[in-house]
Amino acid sequence: MELISLPLVLLLISNILSQQTADVKPTLTVEPQTSVFIGDTVTLICEVHQYTGWEFIFINPSNTESTETTGTKTIRSVRVSDGGEYKCIARRGNPQVYTQYSDSVTVTVQNITPTLTVQPQTSVFIGDSVTLTCEVHQSTGWEFIFINPSNTESTETTGTKTITSVQVSDGGEYKCSARRRENPQVYTQDSEPITVTVQKIPTAQVSVMPADHVFRGETVTLTCVINGGGVSSWQYSWYKDSIIQQNKFQYYTLKSATESDAGKYTCRGTETRGSRYSHISNAVTLTVSDKPQTVLSVSPDRWLTEGDSVTLMCEVRSSSTGWTFSWFTVQNFDFSVNKDDYELVSNSSGGSKGIYTVSSVTVKHTGVYMCRAERGDPVYHTEYSNTQTLWITGVSPSVSLIIRPNRSQHFSSESLSLSCEDHSKSTGWTVRRYTDKLKSCSSSDWRSTGTTSTCTIRYLEASDTGVYWCQSESGEKLHLVNISVHNADVILDSPVHPVTEGDPLTLRCLYRDKNPSNLRAEFYKDGSVVQNQTTGDMMIIPTVSKSHEGFYYCKHPERGESPKSWISVRGVYQEMFGLIILTFLLAVCLYLLATVVLVVKCYRLRSETSV
Repeated sequence: MELISLPLVLLLISNILSQQTADVKPTLTVEPQTSVFIGDTVTLICEVHQYTGWEFIFINPSNTESTETTGTKTIRSVRVSDGGEYKCIARRGNPQVYTQYSDSVTVTVQNITPTLTVQPQTSVFIGDSVTLTCEVHQSTGWEFIFINPSNTESTETTGTKTITSVQVSDGGEYKCSARRRENPQVYTQDSEPITVTVQKIPTAQVSVMPADHVFRGETVTLTCVINGGGVSSWQYSWYKDSIIQQNKFQYYTLKSATESDAGKYTCRGTETRGSRYSHISNAVTLTVSDKPQTVLSVSPDRWLTEGDSVTLMCEVRSSSTGWTFSWFTVQNFDFSVNKDDYELVSNSSGGSKGIYTVSSVTVKHTGVYMCRAERGDPVYHTEYSNTQTLWITGVSPSVSLIIRPNRSQHFSSESLSLSCEDHSKSTGWTVRRYTDKLKSCSSSDWRSTGTTSTCTIRYLEASDTGVYWCQSESGEKLHLVNISVHNADVILDSPVHPVTEGDPLTLRCLYRDKNPSNLRAEFYKDGSVVQNQTTGDMMIIPTVSKSHEGFYYCKHPERGESPKSWISVRGVYQEMFGLIILTFLLAVCLYLLATVVLVVKCYRLRSETSV
């Protein structure tokens, strides 16, 4: 029998073993689980249950092999790049024999995104405390990095960072990340950013309607207004003289105010669903008075000529807001008439003063006027004002008031002559004036001489300031003018009578003592410099229009400024009115005379024919 050689025996044994291992397939498992987070530890376990003496080869996702003598392979602090498909194979013997490959196992490595939150809220006030909390819910062993709006990092061992007293500079975008304590190279992603808004603490403000000075019986509403702060809803607290009131609303209404309601009111706001407060408001002092005083005044004067303009101003003293005004009149000068029977002539929309203007008065506007104001809801009415009487005189070409010197302003100690010249040669016209009382030329305290139609004041005093006019025996008043006397260094030489539209107007600065070396002066109308033709101490307006009407004065750089004078501008039709009437009457008279002459001649002709 032929013997089998040793190499052949070994080959046979190897073939047998290879056939046996070809049916062996390892099992690959992952602990703790196949889905892990960055930084976790993963253990791969490769097991072969048949036979012993194996060594194990692990193949990672990049097809790189690593051999382990035991069936485990540990990856510490896994990274995203460690994720993918793993498998293993085992081998033993010499020559080596291999098992089949295990089934693949996929390991998923997730990148952790921390969650950043802010307490108590993202919108805060200066001085508040803010706590940022960074959380990683999937695993432990982290330390936390907070990134502030200036991109400066701060590391906290716990997941919280507190800013105890925030400032405006602390506002902005915050985010956080985490890293492993045992492996500081392993980081999470950054959290979603959170914007912290730091605002100044808003200050409440109290507004009052209709005004902070009201009168007994008025309805008053105080409103607490808080602007800014980023707060959507407030609750309100009201204080009167620092004592809290039983009112939690934005509006605080006193339905019928009394003197006991007067005081200092403040308010503040508290966030409805939060912990923030506004600053307390400044105090608003509410004054409650017994009765308002309504005052009626007249500009430029109560004594007017037909065609002049007059303004009635109604004012509530010590109170200037929310009023509307009404004016009333009675023409019969019966001061015993019940005020409720006065006729309403106008009303206005309101303002600090009510203004009622008649641009061209007639004799029918002569009468007694008063006004009243009202405001609020429900409406509150003041008492009626004082009365003012308007005196309107007609224009008569037959009588003139002559003034020498012919100007409205005069120096004290000068003399003044006034005369009423009647061109129709009628009698009974006298010069009269009203300063503090109604006086005629014959009054001894005029310090004057002359007839009743001509008066001369030889030594003017400030008390001679007043209204002067010509008055007939029947009481008709013509040519009312304002004469003012001043203890001043400078006065304005301005016309005493109204200027007719289209005529020139010349104004001049006059000086009490000798003229200054520099005669250059500025002229003002209603407080503004007038840009017109000026020469030294004189200003000329070549053609006057209604727009030139107003208060004028002059100002010298050394002597100072003059008092103000009202310059009235009259339309051409007013100047021509008397002439037109006279011409019309003359034409009528001539027509009637001619008619009478023709009738007489016809009568005589018929008589002669019949004979």
